[in-house]
Amino acid sequence: MNETLTLLQELTDLDGPPGYEAMVGRYVAGKLAGLGTVEQDNLGSVLCHQVGASDTPRVMIAGHMDEIGFMVKLVTKEGFIKFSPLGGWWSQVLLAQRVRIHTTRGVVTGVIGSKPPHLLKEDQRNKVVEISDMFIDVGARDKEHAVEELGIRPGDPIVPDSSFTRLAAPDLLLAKGWDDRIGVAMMIEALQELAATEHPNTVIGAATVQEEVGLRGAQTAVQAVQPDVALVTETAIAGDMPGIEETESSVKLGAGPVIYVLDGSMIPNLRLRDLALDTSRELGIPCQTCVLERGGTDGGRIHVHARGVPSLVLGVPTRHIHSHAGIINYQDYLKSVQLLVGICRRLDAATVAGLAAF
Repeated sequence: MNETLTLLQELTDLDGPPGYEAMVGRYVAGKLAGLGTVEQDNLGSVLCHQVGASDTPRVMIAGHMDEIGFMVKLVTKEGFIKFSPLGGWWSQVLLAQRVRIHTTRGVVTGVIGSKPPHLLKEDQRNKVVEISDMFIDVGARDKEHAVEELGIRPGDPIVPDSSFTRLAAPDLLLAKGWDDRIGVAMMIEALQELAATEHPNTVIGAATVQEEVGLRGAQTAVQAVQPDVALVTETAIAGDMPGIEETESSVKLGAGPVIYVLDGSMIPNLRLRDLALDTSRELGIPCQTCVLERGGTDGGRIHVHARGVPSLVLGVPTRHIHSHAGIINYQDYLKSVQLLVGICRRLDAATVAGLAAF
């Protein structure tokens, strides 16, 4: 396995739901060491300042470290775990899925369950089971066993138990946490490439926290970075599956990087959008566009910072986001990094100064 695939596997196999990103943060800081000055803000976002040919303009590349997960809400007297979601979960993807609970005594494996259909009345069988009616079975004898011996307590983070896997088509990669470890990987590899050649700016990589619960890490990170322009690295919802119309999503795996022309939290800077499209053509990189009418990205906080920050979201097509396992195309990822680096190399002082001009 090459270094890029190893990076993708190690990042996605790490556990880090919103508020519990420390494990991921330590890993990212290690990968960024030597690429610039590395620091951490008080919310936990990791920042790497890489000075190129000039101190300005300041280009921010932001990808969030957190993945959707859960938190222990309470332990029942029978030893079952009730839980609260951290981030947006669709309840239909949860039942019978394995999870890991991180406790002070180690990791405890469990499975999400609910009242079995055999015991449901006829009118209940076709109804969606609400998360509030689910529980996690860790095999505990009772509450005392779960709490005193296993160490489970309210506030413990819970994550999907799903490991990185290469599928039958070797470019298709299955893993949890693509949203948004894929963006963090893009940021790391872009800084690695930019460190090897001159770029006309200072690039600040930001691995942010708590995006899935309100873009919170982006709000503090952008204050620390004070960027002149920002590129947000993300997933993009792939529509190449049964039941999805082209009007809902025309994004396809294997068709290249995605430029967001709209998301629920931001309209991109139009000149920066066009620069990205022009760069993709100049570099011969196939490119897609998407409109995300619901949901937002870190760009939602970054672009309204101070007097405003020209911002754009770049995404890697991904199937099955916000579930226990998503799928990406490895070639899409490589081309996304190439496009990101190409844009950064074009963001000199004159270009950035013109982004917000009439």
